[in-house]
Amino acid sequence: MSLMLHRGAEEVSLSQLQQAFTPEATRTHVPIAHHSLVDHVRYALGMFGHVVAEEHHGITPDGMRYFGVLTLKSEYGDYTDTVGLRNSHDKRFPIGISMGARVFVCDNLSFMGEHVIRRKHTANAKRELPGLVMEIVEPLAGARQEQQITFDRYKATNIPLELASHAMIEMFRQGVMNWTRIRDVQSEWHEPSFEGFEDYTAWRLFNAATRALEGTITENPQTTQKLHEVIDGVCSRVSH
Repeated sequence: MSLMLHRGAEEVSLSQLQQAFTPEATRTHVPIAHHSLVDHVRYALGMFGHVVAEEHHGITPDGMRYFGVLTLKSEYGDYTDTVGLRNSHDKRFPIGISMGARVFVCDNLSFMGEHVIRRKHTANAKRELPGLVMEIVEPLAGARQEQQITFDRYKATNIPLELASHAMIEMFRQGVMNWTRIRDVQSEWHEPSFEGFEDYTAWRLFNAATRALEGTITENPQTTQKLHEVIDGVCSRVSH
C-alpha cells in the first residue's frame, strides 16, 4: 500500500517524520509535533489490544500539515481496518482521528467516521492529548464490528441498474465527488478493474466509488462518510 496524497504532500518514513519541522511555541499557540500524535495513537491502540501491521505517513513540503494511515491486523479477508490521522501547525485543521477500512483489491480508503480534537493548540491541550486520544481509541473495537456488519449488508444487497444510476447522481448532489469522478464510478461499476465483483451489489457500487476517490480521502475523511450515507440509503430502498 502507498499513501495517496495530493496538494504537494509527499510520503515520508517514520524516522523522517520524527525529524520534521515543528514551529516554536508562542504564548497562545503550542504546536503538537506530528510524530507525537502518531506515538500517542500507537500507544493507545496497543493498550486496547489493536495491533498495527503497517503504517504510512505524509507531510507537505513546508512540514506544516501531516496525514497518516495505520493499518490494523484484521480477522476479515477482503479489507483491513485503518486509522487515519491528521495534524497541522498552520491552523488549517484540528487534529483528526478517523476509523475506516482499506479495501484490498485496489488499496482504497473508506472512513466510516471521524473524531476531531477541536482544541486550540495550547499548553493545556498538549498535556491533555494522551487522555483525549485514549477516549477516542477505547470504543474502536465496537466501531470495527459495526463496520463489518455494514460491509456484509453491502455484499448481500443487489442493486437494480436504475437505482445505481440514481445513487451516482446523489453522490454528486451530496458533494461526494464531481462529475468527472462520477464518470469514473460509472466505468468501474460497469466494468470492474478487479475480480470478485461479478454481482451488481451495493458492495460493487461502493468499491467503484472509492476507487474513483483515490487520492482525495486522506485529507478529507468526511468524503467517504457521505458516501456511506448514499450507499446506506440505496440499501434501505432495496429492502423496502
